[in-house]
Amino acid sequence: MKIARESSKPANDGYLDGQILVAMPTMQDERFSRAVIYLCAHSSEGAMGIIVNQPAPNIRFSDLLVQLDVIPGEGLIELPQHGEIMRVLKGGPVETQRGFVLHSADYFVENSTLPINGGICLTATLDILKAIASGSGPESAVLALGYAGWAPGQLESEIQANGWLSCDADSSLVFGVQAEQKYELALRKIGIDPAMLSSEAGHA
Repeated sequence: MKIARESSKPANDGYLDGQILVAMPTMQDERFSRAVIYLCAHSSEGAMGIIVNQPAPNIRFSDLLVQLDVIPGEGLIELPQHGEIMRVLKGGPVETQRGFVLHSADYFVENSTLPINGGICLTATLDILKAIASGSGPESAVLALGYAGWAPGQLESEIQANGWLSCDADSSLVFGVQAEQKYELALRKIGIDPAMLSSEAGHA
């Protein structure tokens, strides 16, 4: 998956990388129902994002560390508190066996970390999991399994068809602990009352 982002790209080029996508109540694809997606890359070649409000059921971060041989099973008792509370998310329907870590910019590995926008970065290597397990990882981070991907022009078409709204990202939407509240938080950030939106959709 190519997620390179041109650093020379102008800020107002019509692309939404570094923004939050919010699914409209009319979203037909159940995989993206009430989804809040942080868009990591968006260009003429397509788009890639991480769903940040869908916890992965029955998967604990500590268990994943053991499965991936990041730490031995007996090392769990030594896991830093930050690693204990880190939630695992369903990042999207593509490459669901692969882990992607969205994190604050205080952690950076040359050629592995992709700076996106507003102090938020993406790293998809085991190095960052090892750093988190040892207590030397980023201040803020979420681990997502899989990602959401769009072919060239596909996301633009979905937005024109009123499938998505967008807003500026902030740390509470990306890293906030209460994933279940992020959808309403995102709508309110856009200036929409979730209750009004759902009732209008019900009468459409």
